[in-house]
Amino acid sequence: MDIDIHHSWKPYLQSEIEKPYFNDLTEFVKMEYASFKCFPKWPDIFNAFNYSHFDDTKVVIIGQDPYHGVGQANGLCFSINDGVSHPPSLINIFKEIEQDLGIPYPKTGNLMPWANQGILLLNATLTVRAHNAGSHQKKGWERFTDSIIKAISEEKTNVVFLLWGGFAKKKKKLINTTKHFVLETGHPSPLSANRGCWFGHKHFSKTNSLLRQVGESAMEWKL
Repeated sequence: MDIDIHHSWKPYLQSEIEKPYFNDLTEFVKMEYASFKCFPKWPDIFNAFNYSHFDDTKVVIIGQDPYHGVGQANGLCFSINDGVSHPPSLINIFKEIEQDLGIPYPKTGNLMPWANQGILLLNATLTVRAHNAGSHQKKGWERFTDSIIKAISEEKTNVVFLLWGGFAKKKKKLINTTKHFVLETGHPSPLSANRGCWFGHKHFSKTNSLLRQVGESAMEWKL
């Protein structure tokens, strides 16, 4: 796999890329993309790191794996390509932003403007086979992305980690909570949201408040 990744991340990822498990992961992903329809597109696999550079990262949102429908995934968690119908979880994210900040519901579901501000939109698994959720889990991606969370925790300070749902909350053990902020809530999926576990937690205004508290500029959540 060609690791076309912004140079700011390389000092923290190089040792992982050189480990045997990553070579095995690379061979698996190559085989999957050669044999099946997979997402995101091959050049977009590492988009999370190319749009949010290490030095600029102030917020981390952790997803599970990419959308597996045709044309949806663009390499950023919860984000979709322009012109694609918004998936249910993204709809609920935008509804919560409406309620929290009074920002109108956007036409686009492409979250690249968030990434460009320093929000790392990180899926734990960076690839998936079409129409087969979770199909690339437990092949090595999680080890790789865990190393990224650890690197951010160790090398930076005052990053806001948004952990939505049980899967993301398990990543809390990788984060030094004495030097970073962690906000936890239910997943924005309809199942969780309908149980009252998503709406009203105001993670977007709280993130901005925390950033201002440490002298950082607030995020512009409007798309």
